Parts: sequence; C-alpha cells; structure tokens
Amino acid sequence: MNWHNLDDPPRVILELGRVFPTPVPAPVQVLERPGPPPIVIDPGHGGKDTGAVSSSGLTERDLTMAVARRLAAELRARGHAVRLTREDGEGRALTDRTAIANRLEAKAFVSLHANASTFSSVRGSETYYMSLDDQATDEAAAALARLENEAGTEATEQTDLDLILWDLAQASVLNDSAMLAVAVQTRLNALLDIRDRGVKQAPFVVLTGATMPAILVEVGFLSNPAEAGRLTSAEHQQALASAIATGIDAFLREQ
Repeated sequence: MNWHNLDDPPRVILELGRVFPTPVPAPVQVLERPGPPPIVIDPGHGGKDTGAVSSSGLTERDLTMAVARRLAAELRARGHAVRLTREDGEGRALTDRTAIANRLEAKAFVSLHANASTFSSVRGSETYYMSLDDQATDEAAAALARLENEAGTEATEQTDLDLILWDLAQASVLNDSAMLAVAVQTRLNALLDIRDRGVKQAPFVVLTGATMPAILVEVGFLSNPAEAGRLTSAEHQQALASAIATGIDAFLREQ
C-alpha cells in the first residue's frame, strides 16, 4: 500500500497493490580493448565539415577517408592492428579523436589532412607534432593550426585537471612524436621527390592529450591544381598510404 496527502480539499489518497521500487540504472559497462594495442588513424574533418576543397570539388574530408582506408590496409598487411576514429559521413569532435586513441592504449596516433594555400604554386607534404607552449615553428604552421582547430564538431567539456594531465602526458611522448614525424616525412619526401617541407610543431587541438606518439600529416595541397589532380588518383592515394605506413612501421620496429 502507498499513500499521500492532497490539499484543496484536504484528503488522503491510498494506493492499494504492489509498490514497485524506483529502477536503478545498470552499471556502465567498461569495454576492454580486444587484441593488441592498435595504431589509430584519424581521417581529418568529417560530417558537414568538408575541410579544404580543390577547384575540381575534391574535399579534404573525402580524401583523408580514402587515404586512411588504404593506410589501414597497408598497416594490417604488415601485422599491425588498426582502428579509425570515424566512418564515412560521421563527424567527431577534435578532442574525442585522441580520447579514442587513449582509451584503446594505441601505439601511435596519426591524423590525416590535406593542405591549402593562397599561393597555388605551393605543393608537397608536411608532418607536424604537438607544441606544448602554444608556439609554432613558423607563421604558416601557426595559421594552419588555427584553421584546423576551428574545424570539427563541438568538443566534449574538459576540466582544468584534464588539461593539466593531458599536457603532462603529451610532454612525456613529445620526443617519440618527433621521431615518428621524421620517419613519416622522410618517406613522403622520397615519394614526392621534392624539397623537404620539413617536420614542424604547432598547437593542434587534435593532438592534445595523446598519451602515445602522435602526428598530423598534410598529404598535399588541394589549392595546387596539379597536386590536387594527383590526389584524386587511386594510384597516388595508394602510394601515399604505402609511404606513411613504411614510416610508421619503421618507427615502431625501433621502439
């Protein structure tokens, strides 16, 4: 039996029958990582966020997904477990991408992007790793970081403690991130047969808080018509994936 009072007019309401307790939510299931630690590949942008767009209509969002799938296949063929941070048509907050890698205890985190410049003659690849002091290697790197940091869906809320811990975690892997960046950029320079555009540092949000070696790779310039044409080619996308995979594999085998 259950009862309660009501006013206007004063009265007592009796409810006869079985009283069911308030349901208790089931405990949240903690999913364990199946298998060995993976390499996490992050196809940049996604969802409504197209990223850079070439004059022919090739979007950074679609290009990075195409290269990411080829890169995943290359790495799996070399014996590595691989996970992607998003699927086709899916958007994801920038900070959620490294959070996925952290939860999976990934061996490495590689975010794929395509560049753009106000000068259509600029071409080539660039590889970045995190800067902890909000400073960039040069103004171009700083501008690129600002542009990429504005993209993506709204990030999940972070506390000051989260940010402090993430900074400490990033500092501990900064040297490894630099070595991974050099390993990948060296292979891309050889593939593209161009002057080295260099390994650079910039405060990319998508790299913030990674507890493993983490880099951001700009595979080419969509603002360069000739390079954008190559980037639409499945053959060139495969060559990029192979070069990046070779760099990642070489770095991991030296650890």
